[in-house]
Amino acid sequence: MDNHSGVGVVDKTAAILAVLENGPATLAELVTSTHLARPTVHRLALALEHHHLVGRDSTGAFVLGRRFAQLAASVGEDRLVSAALPVLTTLRDRTGESSQLYRPHGEQRICIASVDRPVGLRDSIPVGTTMTMAAGSAAKVLLAWEEPERMHAALARSRFTASDLEQVRTRGFAESAGEREAGVSSVSAPVWGTAGTVIAAVSISGPIERLTTSPASSHASAVVDAARQLSDVLRRSEN
Repeated sequence: MDNHSGVGVVDKTAAILAVLENGPATLAELVTSTHLARPTVHRLALALEHHHLVGRDSTGAFVLGRRFAQLAASVGEDRLVSAALPVLTTLRDRTGESSQLYRPHGEQRICIASVDRPVGLRDSIPVGTTMTMAAGSAAKVLLAWEEPERMHAALARSRFTASDLEQVRTRGFAESAGEREAGVSSVSAPVWGTAGTVIAAVSISGPIERLTTSPASSHASAVVDAARQLSDVLRRSEN
């Protein structure tokens, strides 16, 4: 396939983004993979970062930016997002708390769908927001079934332990209180893809005064039901 459109800057930009599709990459790795001059790669990567088409992970490596998730959500091309919105709305109505869907994004997680509590104090997470994988119930869920090498690398800088993740696998959900952000509690459960891997985490979050320090006691069942429903929708759509 001819990857040259005749518009040089577009072809070079596309080459950089194609490398980042496979995961985080340093400037040196982008130069090696694209065969472009280092100053060119650096200039284009910074321009893409300015427009949020490229971001950085916790190590400073380049990753695809949050704008891609925003674009996918806005035009309805992401099947997971399309399937999630009615599920998240039902979850919000059932629990009275803001609901979110997170997907792994390099060494972070990104909110790809969100339904806010309509009134009152709430934890509002805009679509496209990138968040840490070192704290929070969604991070625990996304890491609990991760490949051992990636899991242990993440645990080295996390606020939870391998025992915590074992408990998540046993229970089928995770909770946190004041872990990611002071005053915020959350509950999350895994969304399973057709390949038998966890592809996302369904969550609710809100002020600790309302959700308490043990939010799972009241809301784990609703969150697990929502995650299972979304997993079932994705499974049926493949058949």
